[in-house]
Amino acid sequence: MRSPVSRPPASPASVAPVSVPAAGAGRRGLQRPRSTGGIVALAAAATLLLPLLPALQRPALAQAQEEIKSLAATGTAFDVNAVKALIAKGDAASAAGNLADARRFYDQARDASRRLLGFYRDLSGAFRGLDARIPREMDEKSKQSLEFLVQTNMRLSALFRRQGQPEVAVPLLVEVVKVMTPTSEAGRKAYQQLLEIGFVSTPWYGGGVGGAN
Repeated sequence: MRSPVSRPPASPASVAPVSVPAAGAGRRGLQRPRSTGGIVALAAAATLLLPLLPALQRPALAQAQEEIKSLAATGTAFDVNAVKALIAKGDAASAAGNLADARRFYDQARDASRRLLGFYRDLSGAFRGLDARIPREMDEKSKQSLEFLVQTNMRLSALFRRQGQPEVAVPLLVEVVKVMTPTSEAGRKAYQQLLEIGFVSTPWYGGGVGGAN
């Protein structure tokens, strides 16, 4: 009688392996879901912040847009004519003794003049060498914007002096001297006001009278 053949024991390869975590593996396994959740949370927060980034990065643009809207309320386009209309409103308010409204209109005209001056200069530079007509037009508009800026500075400085705040007028007058040069009529008038305020003490006659050191 043939004896039964005993089956050999199963080899290690035929047994389903049982993974034994190395030291610290359990800790890493517990941290993985937490790390994934943190990434998801950060992604969600970034998504919520995305709409806010343009406003945080471009506050000057937002301010410019608000100023353009205020100019649009005057019924004119955003150009030198709008600035001229604001100055006229400021003059009317000042003549009526409404200095608060006069200052508001002058401030708007000054801010618009400064922005227009920058826009026109940028366009002039962009087209220079490509089409001479556009730089000529932009240069002329820049000149008008600068003239309105000087006018509003002088009006505001006179308003501040009228209100007994001559020190507030100093930066406006200094800007006029700087952008128009002391030899111009506006520059001489601005420097004369600085002399009257007491901010400077050396008179300027506009032609080098008195000599230079």
